[in-house]
Amino acid sequence: MAVFGGIRCVKYIMFIFNVFFWLAGTGVLAIGLWLRFDPKTRGLFEGAESPHVFFTGNAHTHTFTHAHTHKHAHTYMIKYHCRCSDGGVCVFLCVGVHILIIAGSLMMVVGFLGCCGAIQESPCMLGLFFFFLLIIFAIEVAAGIWGFSNQSKVVDDITQFYLETYQNYKNTSQDTLRETLRLIQTGLDCCGPTGSFEDFAKDTCPPRDGLDSLITKSCPDAIDEVFDSKLHIIGGVGIAIGVILVFGMIFSMLLCCAIRKSREIV
Repeated sequence: MAVFGGIRCVKYIMFIFNVFFWLAGTGVLAIGLWLRFDPKTRGLFEGAESPHVFFTGNAHTHTFTHAHTHKHAHTYMIKYHCRCSDGGVCVFLCVGVHILIIAGSLMMVVGFLGCCGAIQESPCMLGLFFFFLLIIFAIEVAAGIWGFSNQSKVVDDITQFYLETYQNYKNTSQDTLRETLRLIQTGLDCCGPTGSFEDFAKDTCPPRDGLDSLITKSCPDAIDEVFDSKLHIIGGVGIAIGVILVFGMIFSMLLCCAIRKSREIV
C-alpha cells in the first residue's frame, strides 16, 4: 500500500531534494577530478613535480647524492606522496583535492539512496540514507568544533602553504606552481608575501591599472582578512547545512515508519 496524505508530500519533497543533492555531489566530484587530472595541476600530484618533493626537499636532495640509490629515492617519493605534515603543501593540494573527490562520491551515493528510497518506498534504502546523513552530521559537528578551536592554527597553516608555494615557484619557475599561485592570488585579490610586485611573479598577480598597482594587499594579510571577516558566514553556512541534514533524517524516519505501518495494515 502506498503512503498518502502529508507523508506522500514528504515522499516527493525528499525525492526532489535528493535529486539536487545528487547533482551537487556530481559537481563536487567533477571539480575534484578536474583538479586532480587537469594538465595544469596534475603535475602537483604525481612525478617529480608533486608537492611532497618540495615539502621534503632536503631529504630528497640528500638521497640523490648517492648514485646507486636512484631506485630507493623513487620509492621514498611514492611513500611520502600525500603524506600530511605541519600544514605543508600536501595538506592543501593533494589531501584537499582527494577530500573533494571522496565528498562528491559520498554525496552521490547518499542522493541515490534518498531518491530511490523515497520513490520506491524502500525502508532499507531509507535506513541507509538516515545512517549516512547521521555520519555526515557527526563529521560536520566535529569539523566545526575543531575548526573554531584551531582557527589560528588553520590560518597559520594556510599562510605557510602560500609562502612555501611562492618560494618554490621562485626557485623552480614550474608551470604547475605558477597556476597554483595565480589561482590563490586572484581569488584573494592579493600579490606576494609583502604586497609588492616581483618580476618573476607578475603574471600570477591580479591585473592592476595605474596607481592601483602601487596599492596591493599582501597575501598573508588577505588570508587573515578572509578568516576575520567571513568566519560568521562560514559558521552560518555550516549551521544551515546541519539543519538540512537534521530535517533529512527526520523526514527519512517519518517516511520509513509510515511505509512499514502501511504494509502492516495490508
